[in-house]
Amino acid sequence: MPDERSASALSSTASRTMARIAMVGNPNVGKTSLFNRLCGLRAKTANFPGSTVEAHIGKCTIAEPIVEIVDLPGIYAMDLALPESKLCRDCVGGRLEGLEPDALLVVVDATNLQRGLRFALSLAASRRAMIIALTMTDLANARGVSIDPNKLSDELGIPVIRANGRSGVGVEELARALHQARPIPFAHLEAARAPGWIDRQIEGSLGGAHSVGADEDSLSDRLDSAFTHPVLGTICFVLLMIGVFVAIFRLAEWPMNWIEAAFGWLGAETAAILPTGVLNSLLTDGIIAGVAGTVVFLPQIAILFFLLALIEDTGYLARAAFVMDRLMCRFGLPGTAFIPLLSSHACALPGIMSTRLIPEPKDRLATILVAPFMSCSARVGVYVLLVTILFPTNALYAGLAFAACYALGALAALLTALLFRKTILRGKSRPMVLELPPYRFPCFRTAFYTSFDRSVVFLKNAGGIILAICVVMWWISAYPQSEAPPQAQALVAEASIEGISADHAETLLLEASVLTGQHQQQHSFAGQIGRAVQPIFEPLGLDDRLTVAVLTSFLAREVFRSTVTVLVGTSDGDDDDRVATDLRSATRADGTPLFDPATSAALLVFFVLAMQCLPTLAVTRRETGSWKWPALQFFWMSGVAYAAALLTHAVVAGTLNSVGVLL
Repeated sequence: MPDERSASALSSTASRTMARIAMVGNPNVGKTSLFNRLCGLRAKTANFPGSTVEAHIGKCTIAEPIVEIVDLPGIYAMDLALPESKLCRDCVGGRLEGLEPDALLVVVDATNLQRGLRFALSLAASRRAMIIALTMTDLANARGVSIDPNKLSDELGIPVIRANGRSGVGVEELARALHQARPIPFAHLEAARAPGWIDRQIEGSLGGAHSVGADEDSLSDRLDSAFTHPVLGTICFVLLMIGVFVAIFRLAEWPMNWIEAAFGWLGAETAAILPTGVLNSLLTDGIIAGVAGTVVFLPQIAILFFLLALIEDTGYLARAAFVMDRLMCRFGLPGTAFIPLLSSHACALPGIMSTRLIPEPKDRLATILVAPFMSCSARVGVYVLLVTILFPTNALYAGLAFAACYALGALAALLTALLFRKTILRGKSRPMVLELPPYRFPCFRTAFYTSFDRSVVFLKNAGGIILAICVVMWWISAYPQSEAPPQAQALVAEASIEGISADHAETLLLEASVLTGQHQQQHSFAGQIGRAVQPIFEPLGLDDRLTVAVLTSFLAREVFRSTVTVLVGTSDGDDDDRVATDLRSATRADGTPLFDPATSAALLVFFVLAMQCLPTLAVTRRETGSWKWPALQFFWMSGVAYAAALLTHAVVAGTLNSVGVLL
């Protein structure tokens, strides 16, 4: 499911007059932080040709001449039957068009030197020039082990440079030495098969006590016993994720408000400068509003990935995934799916993007498909409105209904994942075998680069699709344009009578604006579609006005509130109680309440379960590389939402009728 544009982007990253270095290594050896130190913000992100594995390509300008570095995924061995291993084999073997490396930069963990050198020797058969970057030497020193890179270089016959991507120590020396890479001598490849050869090379370069400090091991063991405990570990993880969840809400609130205010100002200034007409409406209501609807998610995305990068860098994330795997596997999902699902409570967009933490493609796809079931922050406004209509005076019932919305969404996600894993995504999940990395203090520099990189990818790849969708939705809501109804024209004429008070004139003009907006919505293409579709939603208790409001909310759930207040003829505002009171008193053509309990409950369930976020569909398309998966996501969630809402309407209406008969 690769993005075709990604392949062309990789092949044209730089001229072939520039040396290309492929960066390889085991997982958790500090490769990412070292790459960020070498390339920084000069790195680009795309997909490797023919795969969905993410590529990081950058230019190292620390030393002359400039080189291009390709960061390959971390693997344990080249011969494993895994997509990541195959990709590394193809790249090292020169079988990836436009990505053939001139040399290999092998990143080796000093605390696990034997495994790292065996991996390096497995690459030597390619006869590529090589250089070894020795990382984690500070941890090795803390464990009583010192390594002489010069002696090790003499033993192996290739350059070995000590480098720390976190502190930057040795990075400049490594950058200068990249052009000194050379193949491991052929004699060593005969010799390496001899028993104990690698051990003898290591012994010749080691110093110190050659043993791990007892105190550190004891502390690490105690932490692991707590973090991987079935009960205590789960409590720790839930508390940590609650903290992340709260931080996303709290920290993103201010920048999101600033973004909304900035785009609001831009829209108002544009509307004031341009004459009233199609261009004005297109720019303000379509393009500017569409861009704002995209960029406003950026703080949540950036903060989420920044915090996740910090947590992962500490070494804790592997422990948390191990604990949650026990629960998630019951529903066909790996433990690593818990983080994206929890993150989706803030916003499904960063939640879906964070599924890149999941290595198995089918597990990742299942998580992407069910993530929008989680009640995101965009649903909160609709929840508050409908719950307030249902329970205007009973705070306990209102609170329980609000909590039930979150529980219903989570339950639907888990059951859907179980169904998909038994049917369309059938297959054996990759066993969750983890190597627990050492505990480390997180690198804020790496977290910043990760957050920045993910944010840029989101804006580049999702923004264009989202903007196009917003413009289309603007068009079907704005056309065909109709004149103001006679009632609105009469109010405008009355407001212009000489001698009328300014306050009264403003009230009349506001009422005329509401009537005009209501008339435009009813006669637009969106309104016509609503009336045509209304028979489908009639079993849920929706009339044509509520049908239009539901249909327009498929752009984004937040639209429901403003649309329904325009169509019903009330005024929107920030006071939820007042708006709910106005809507509660609204009636249908036959005089019955528009928001009766059965209809309100059905709408609430529908909004919990339905896919009403076109930006989420766009990101799903971006992450999966195909429109078939967002189409399945849309129709499945909408079908589940409709069936559940229909059942809810029938049960509530039947219960009320039974109570009425008894009374």
